[in-house]
Amino acid sequence: MRMFETGRKHHRYVVIPPVMLNMVGGQHERGLSKHHLFLIDDCMNVDFDCLKRLLVTLLPASMFLTMGTASAAQPLTQPNPRSSVVAQASAAGGLCPAQLGSAIDRITKRSSLAGVRWGISLQSLGEPARTLYASNATTLLIPASNNKLLTTAAALKALGAQYRFRTAVHGDSAQPTLATLRLSGRGDPSLTTAQLTTLAQQLSQKGVQQVEQLIGDDTYFRGAATNPYWDADDTLQGYGAPVNSLMLNQNGIGLTLVPQRVGQPLRIQWDDPTDASSWRVSNQSVTVSASGGEYVDAVRVLNQRLIRVSGQLRVGSAAEPIAVSIPNPGNYLIDKFRTALVNANITIQRSTVVKATPAPPGQVELAAIESAPLAQLLVETNRESNNTYAETLLKTLGALQSPASQDATASGIAAVKATLTPLGVNPAGYSMVDGSGLASRDRASATALVQTLQAMAQSPDSQVFRNSLAIAGVSGTLKNRFRNTAAQGKLQGKTGTIGGVVALSGYLTPSNHPDVVLSLLTNYSGASTNTVRGAVDEIVLVLTRLRSC
Repeated sequence: MRMFETGRKHHRYVVIPPVMLNMVGGQHERGLSKHHLFLIDDCMNVDFDCLKRLLVTLLPASMFLTMGTASAAQPLTQPNPRSSVVAQASAAGGLCPAQLGSAIDRITKRSSLAGVRWGISLQSLGEPARTLYASNATTLLIPASNNKLLTTAAALKALGAQYRFRTAVHGDSAQPTLATLRLSGRGDPSLTTAQLTTLAQQLSQKGVQQVEQLIGDDTYFRGAATNPYWDADDTLQGYGAPVNSLMLNQNGIGLTLVPQRVGQPLRIQWDDPTDASSWRVSNQSVTVSASGGEYVDAVRVLNQRLIRVSGQLRVGSAAEPIAVSIPNPGNYLIDKFRTALVNANITIQRSTVVKATPAPPGQVELAAIESAPLAQLLVETNRESNNTYAETLLKTLGALQSPASQDATASGIAAVKATLTPLGVNPAGYSMVDGSGLASRDRASATALVQTLQAMAQSPDSQVFRNSLAIAGVSGTLKNRFRNTAAQGKLQGKTGTIGGVVALSGYLTPSNHPDVVLSLLTNYSGASTNTVRGAVDEIVLVLTRLRSC
C-alpha cells in the first residue's frame, strides 16, 4: 500500500506497475502518474484485506501484487465484473425519470450488496425541487467526509467568502525592548513556518530588539484539541492532528522518503531539519526492485518522541511525503517562532504558552499575517477532503458564536445548526460530533445533505461552494473516478470513505436533463469497499442518462 499525504490528510492508494495496468481490461486510466494510482480511500481506515479485494476486482487472476511486507506476495484469484458493468452503464441509452427507480433498484438490490444500508435522495436542482428518487432518504447514517458539506456550508454562510484567518503579534509597548511579546493564534490551518519568518521580519523592521517573555496565546479555541470521538490510532497520523488556536504546518511533522539502492532503507528527509534534533526515527523501510510493490507509512508512537517509518518504494521512483501529528502543537509553534525571532536578531529571554489567560488590555499590535480568503480554503477542505481545515472551520464558528464557551467544537456544532436551519436544512436530519466526518459517531441523512446542497445552490455564494467540490475525472478526491465516462467533468461532488462507509453527494449535469442534486450514502458490512463504491458510481452513471420525457 502506498499512502500519499495531501493537506496532512493521507490518501491511500494501490500502486499498480504499468505492466500490470496494461492487462487490466477496461480500467486503463489515462493521464495518471507513472505509477498509475487508483484512489481507493479518500480519508483513512483501509486495511490490507480491503486492498486485496480491490486488486481482485482490477487484475487478472494470474497477477500478483506485493503487499504488507517486502516478502508477502498475495495471489489474485477472481475476475472482475465491474469494468464491463460500468462501461455498459455509461454507454446505455437515455432514461426517462419514470424509469429511474427501477434502474437504481436493479443496482442496490443485488445479492452482492445484501449487507449494504442505503440512503438515497435525488432531486432536480432549483425551486421547486422535484424528487426524482428516494430510498431511506431520512435514515441517519454515518456520512464520513460528507459531513464536511454541513461544516463548509455553514462556514461560508456565516463567515462569508472573503473571511480570512488573522494571526497577530502584540507587544506591551512599541519600544525596542519589550516585557512581553504575544503571538495570538486564531486557528489558521494554512499557517506555515515561512510565514512565521515573515512575522519575525516585520517585528525587526519595527525596531524590536529584545523580549523578556515570548507568549503563545492558545486561548481562542477552548476545549480539547483532539476530538474525543476519534480513534486513537487516527490521532497519531497527519489526517487526525489536533486542532488548536496556535497551528503550524497543519500540526504535522512532515517527512519525505527517498529510494536508494535496492536493499537499502529509504532515505528520510525532514521538511523542517530542526525537527530531527527533537525526534528519533525507527526506519524499517526498504528500497525494492523496479518490479516490486510500493507502500509507505509513518506512525508517531504514543507518549514517545519516536516516529516509525515502514514500507517500500521502487528503486528510481519518486520521493514520497508523509506526516505524523504533533502532540503539543502550541509549544511546537512558539518554539519555531522563537527560532525565527532569533534569526531576525531579536533576543528572547524566555517563552511560554497560555491556554486560559487572555491578553491584558493596552497591547500594541506590531505584526500580523492573514490567510487566503475562505473561498480558497474551502477548496482544500472539500475538494481535497482536508480534516484539519474542516475542524478549524467548525471551531471558528463556535468561537465566534459563543466566545465564552469552554468547548469550541460543541458551540461550533450548535452554530452549524443555527446557520443551516433557516436555510431549510432539517436539524433532526443530522447529528455531528466533529466537523470533518472522521468520527464514526457522526450521522446524517441523504435528505439533509440534499437540503444543504439545494440551499447553497440558491445562495449568493453558490459558485464559491460548487467550486470547492471535486470534479469527476478531473480534480480532488474524484480525480481518478469516472474517467472516460459520461460523468467526467459533469459531477461536482464530495466523497466520503471510512471503514464500512462509502458516500457521495453533489451536483450532476446530465446532457439532456436539468441539473440533479444527489446524495448516496452507504453503511455496510460483508462487502468490499470497491464493490460498494462501484455500485455508487453505477448509480451516478445511470443519472447521466436522464432526459426530459
